[in-house]
Amino acid sequence: MISKETAIHELLVEPADAGTRLDAYISRSLQIPRTLSASLCKDSQIQVNGRTITKSLKIKAGDRLVVTIPPQADPLEIKVEKVEELKIVADDDDYVVIDKPVGVAAHPSPGWVGPTVVGALMAEGYNITTSGAAERQGIVHRLDVGTSGLMVVAKTERAYTELKRAFKERTPKKIYHAVVQGLPDPMEGTIDAPIGRHPGHDWKFAVLEGGRDSVTHYKVIEAFGRASLVEVHLETGRTHQIRVHFSAFGHPCAGDQTYGADPKLGAALGLTRQWLHAKRLGFSHPVTGQWMEYESEYPADLAGAVELLRDGGY
Repeated sequence: MISKETAIHELLVEPADAGTRLDAYISRSLQIPRTLSASLCKDSQIQVNGRTITKSLKIKAGDRLVVTIPPQADPLEIKVEKVEELKIVADDDDYVVIDKPVGVAAHPSPGWVGPTVVGALMAEGYNITTSGAAERQGIVHRLDVGTSGLMVVAKTERAYTELKRAFKERTPKKIYHAVVQGLPDPMEGTIDAPIGRHPGHDWKFAVLEGGRDSVTHYKVIEAFGRASLVEVHLETGRTHQIRVHFSAFGHPCAGDQTYGADPKLGAALGLTRQWLHAKRLGFSHPVTGQWMEYESEYPADLAGAVELLRDGGY
């Protein structure tokens, strides 16, 4: 996957994108890694309204961008390898629903050398749509590497188009279960707080004024004292949304030291990652329109942590 020619892209900023960081806008518009779009700014490969830009800025409606991408090796080559723990939940003509294990990324990304959903499905012989960026074949939504559970991947062009549109319009039902520290008050409610990149850590996110609208609905299912099992319904789908919202709410996901969880509680529960699982997924069939819904059981590490909480043996 080598780019042998210089590519030049011209972009016109629409009103809906006004106020977006330049590197984020280019990354999303051209479907390239954000690290690459940032380096293009640094290397004077981007012009905004005829002026060469050397650092990121907030774009405005009507800005005209010219982006030059020099020849380069693509660092996002798909590594085709089987993932034994990855389960096929449903195999439709137009899509496949998987139960993703922890430690597997949705698709290749800079710096990630582990297994991916895309590579694992290719290893199983699935023909995934080539719509979108080459390294993200069929991916219409994502789960974090450290989050397990249900994902749908498009197998055909029509499914990719319809499912991508559906997730953009927020029509699928995404239900997660999480174990969070303490007892949320109230025990059922909505966290409505904008999320953006953490100002001090490029790989973290935070509740920030001026961030993207983010809405999380939750309900406590079971209370254990030091922690609670909650059901979470995502209205939006921001990166790390559940982890960021509950951390800001004062109840980080158990085991999630990135967002302030107590390491002693995580160790007592045997957790090496955040307790967060994509439990149920529902969406309209991309061809027939019939409502489809799937459910996943907790993996062993998460189920074991809940049993310890119920038994009080932590």
